[in-house]
Amino acid sequence: MNRKVLIADDEQHILESVGSYLVQDGFQVVTAKNGREALFAFRHEQPDLVILDVMMPDMDGWQAARLIRKESAVPLLFLTARVDEIDQITGLEIGADEYITKPFSPRVVVARVRAILRRAYGELVSDPTVYRLRDLELNTDMRLVRLNGERIDLTPSEFGILKALLMRPGRVFTRMELLDNVQGEAFAGYERTIDVHVKNLRIKIEADPKNPLYIETIYGVGYRMRPDNE
Repeated sequence: MNRKVLIADDEQHILESVGSYLVQDGFQVVTAKNGREALFAFRHEQPDLVILDVMMPDMDGWQAARLIRKESAVPLLFLTARVDEIDQITGLEIGADEYITKPFSPRVVVARVRAILRRAYGELVSDPTVYRLRDLELNTDMRLVRLNGERIDLTPSEFGILKALLMRPGRVFTRMELLDNVQGEAFAGYERTIDVHVKNLRIKIEADPKNPLYIETIYGVGYRMRPDNE
């Protein structure tokens, strides 16, 4: 199935260059020139992945992403000329899966899109279907997470981190190992992003995120899933 990608950017040359490379790689492409157009296109085109420029007129990428996140866990990728750490953290806290700074190669964007879509929609056939721990259940085939029987919507990055931790309860993962698991190539990401994803995960699965029962911080190292026998 050809996946559909929505690109929103107020720079026409970016829409054309990135869109052209995506089409050549077999994707369907929908474009928008500002946040409001992006939101309209998202609701009517139902893309499999959304690429948002941060600085756009009539509604910026942050606003558009927040509204999209209220409706869907669709993969989000931000494009921006801003390199401040706080901007990257803001995007990740909204629920972004990737953050690419300008200038960039369209080939890099296509590679990131493919990696995100593999994480979001593709699973190894050899994987077990379901992982369970206490009241938490993760189904890889259906890409579904339930807590106390209630569905929990996760972004692809959150799903990848939770799956890695649930596969090996008690095993301590470094941030770099989790980054490898989520992004496929550690050098393509930034270790601090794992802390943001874990923070978002705890908000969704922990009764008290400040005193987590599932995802435990191992200070100076990383994280682990607290096993049943503790």
